[in-house]
Amino acid sequence: MKANLTGQIRIIGGQWRSRKLHFPAAEMVRPTPDSVRETLFNWLQADIPGSRCLDLFSGSGALGFEAASRGAKQVTLVESDTKVARQLIENILILDAKNVVQVEQRPCQSFLEVQKKPFDIVFADPPFDPALLKSTCEMIASSKAVSSQSLLYLESPRSREPLPIPPTWHIIRQKTQGRVQSTLIQTTAQ
Repeated sequence: MKANLTGQIRIIGGQWRSRKLHFPAAEMVRPTPDSVRETLFNWLQADIPGSRCLDLFSGSGALGFEAASRGAKQVTLVESDTKVARQLIENILILDAKNVVQVEQRPCQSFLEVQKKPFDIVFADPPFDPALLKSTCEMIASSKAVSSQSLLYLESPRSREPLPIPPTWHIIRQKTQGRVQSTLIQTTAQ
C-alpha cells in the first residue's frame, strides 16, 4: 500500500502532535493546510474536548484526526472513496485510535440521511465546486446531524459570493487564507 501513498499530513496539536499520517493519491483529496487548521482549532479550543465530531468528505482525515488528538470523545470520518477510506482505517490503527475514531465508507448524503442524533461539531470540506457546496449545506440543514447547539466548520474556495447557507444559520467567524475560506457557523435544527 505504501507505494500508492503520495501525501502526508502532520497533526499540529494535542496528544498526537507532530505525528505524520499518509494518504493516497485521489483527485479530490485536498488536505486542509496547517495554517488553516491552526486557526480553526484555536477557534474551537474550548469546544473540542469531550465532543462528538463528524468529518464529512474526510479525505486525508486532517480535521477529524486533529479533533481526536485534541480530546474529542468520538470522531466519525465519512469518505466514499474505497482507497482513501482504507488509508483512514490504517491511520486509525497507527494512532491506536479505534476507540475514538471510526470510518464510514459511503457518500455523505447517505450517511446524513440515517442520522438520528446530532453531532457537537461538523467539519464539511467538500471538493471546491459551488454546486457541491450548496448541496452540502442543504444536506446538512435537512439532516438530524446538527441541532441548535451544533457548530459547523465549512471550508470553501475564496469567493466574494455569500455562502449558500440557510438564513437561520449564523456565521460566528470567517477568515480567508490563500485560496481557502474558513467559516465557523452556529447551526439550527430543522
